Amino acid sequence: MIRLFSIMIALSVALAACAPTTSTIGTDGKALPKVYRIGRGDSGKLQFRMLDSINALRGASGLVQVQLDSNLNAAAATHSRDMANQNRPWHFGSDGSSPVDRIQRVGYTGALVGEVISETYETELETLAAWMEQPDTRRIIMAPDARNMGFSWHQESSGKIWWTMVLGK
Repeated sequence: MIRLFSIMIALSVALAACAPTTSTIGTDGKALPKVYRIGRGDSGKLQFRMLDSINALRGASGLVQVQLDSNLNAAAATHSRDMANQNRPWHFGSDGSSPVDRIQRVGYTGALVGEVISETYETELETLAAWMEQPDTRRIIMAPDARNMGFSWHQESSGKIWWTMVLGK
């Protein structure tokens, strides 16, 4: 009886090794991306995590810290949703609006320093790292005259995220 039981266990282990496994490696040998889901309660966390990261980068370069601005947040949110509706990352709204038009519409009384955008499946910090690698977007984020920041996004059901950051002075 013990011998039969031992054979059954060995057979079970052998068959388990033949079972298909779910792989997290793509055909290119690289890890498959995981969908980064943003929950309804994550808004403030993401905005402050981005603000802290931006200010750490600016502080390391001896630059003045920026503050979150609710008007710039609103302009960023509107543009993120509009880019998703247009299905293209660019700085003009579906109505032809520019970043300057959008910040004026929401009541921001300062001047635009710049706008950075992204269409990605990456987290906000991965997106920031990508922005910092590009000279044009890095220049906006590290602009010495920036004092205010707006940051928002729109996430599609597929997981794609449309990120927008607006800096003002």
